[in-house]
This record gives sequence, structure tokens and C-alpha cells, in this order.
Amino acid sequence: MFYKGERIAVFIDGANFFSAAKALNFEIDYRLLREEFMRRGKLVRMSYHIALLENDEFTTLRPLVDWLCYNGYSVASKTAREYADPQGRRKVKSNVAIDIAVASLELSPHVDHIVLFSGDGDLRPLVEAIKRTGVRVSIVSTIRSQPSMISDELRRTADNFIELDQLKAVISRPARQHTAAEHDEPENELAEAAAS
Repeated sequence: MFYKGERIAVFIDGANFFSAAKALNFEIDYRLLREEFMRRGKLVRMSYHIALLENDEFTTLRPLVDWLCYNGYSVASKTAREYADPQGRRKVKSNVAIDIAVASLELSPHVDHIVLFSGDGDLRPLVEAIKRTGVRVSIVSTIRSQPSMISDELRRTADNFIELDQLKAVISRPARQHTAAEHDEPENELAEAAAS
């Protein structure tokens, strides 16, 4: 629930949000997403958090990150680390939960409502801390995927849970044809980051 005129800050866990949208079979239109939250209240901040692979200057995520920077988003990127698991498989370690926690706690005295696009259960103590300051917290993720993309504890802790599938009609990009290269590369990077 949103109240007219309330000050809103939105924090997006980029890899988590991407994976949830992918599980629901849609692509995010970040312009429409920003417009939706501008419509819901006074948007103070729209913050996108992502971990990028180190030594990957030509990442396929760079165009998205650049576009977000030039179109009203505050972008916080950090370096993801690659490692091999005991079976020798390549894994990516990236976690933006602490970055989101610090940024949202710093901004909480200046807003009435914080919206977190993440299902990461590690954010539950953050939600509790923000709520103690009198700021309302909504979580956007999905329980309609298999498996669910949100921690049950996080969903129960929030003041409001917004099912991402219900936003799909408002924030999704129109379907388009992809070449194999266009379709696979960005998804692989974000999927690897979300899996860690």
C-alpha cells in the first residue's frame, strides 16, 4: 500500500530482480519501472545494486548500467569474485545485501517508505531495523516461481509484500526477437551473480 505524497526510496538487488523476472518469463523495462514508482509517491531515490565480474571491462551489463546512470537511477556496482568449487566448476561470489543495507539505512531518515526488490533472507534484519525507525518497508519478489524467489522470513517481516507477477503488466518490455548472442550473454552474467 502506498500513500499519496509519501517519500519513497527504491533499492534493487539487480541479480535477484533479474532472476525473479526471468522465472516469471518477462524482461524488465527500467523506464516503466521508474515511472511506476514516481506515480506511487514522491520518488526520492531509485537505486540499482549489481556485482560485476572483475577484469571484465566489456561486460554485456555495461550498457544497462550506463543507461540506468543516465536515466534517473543511482547505480552502485561492486566487484564479484570468481572461484572454483570443490568439483572444479566455476562459481561467482557476489552479494550486494550489505551495500543495500548501508544505503537504505542512511536514507531512511529522509523517506516514509522503502521498497526493496529482493528476496534475499539476509535482508530480514535490515527490514526490522528500518521498521524500528518508523519507515514502512515493502518487498518486491515472487512466490509464483518454482522454487519461490523470496525468503519466507523476509516476506513475513515486511510491512507489505508485492508480488512481482502483479507488476509484470506495468513494468515488462514488449516481447521481441533475440539472436542467440543477444539472449544468452547478459542472462548468463546476471544468473551467475544471482546463483551465488
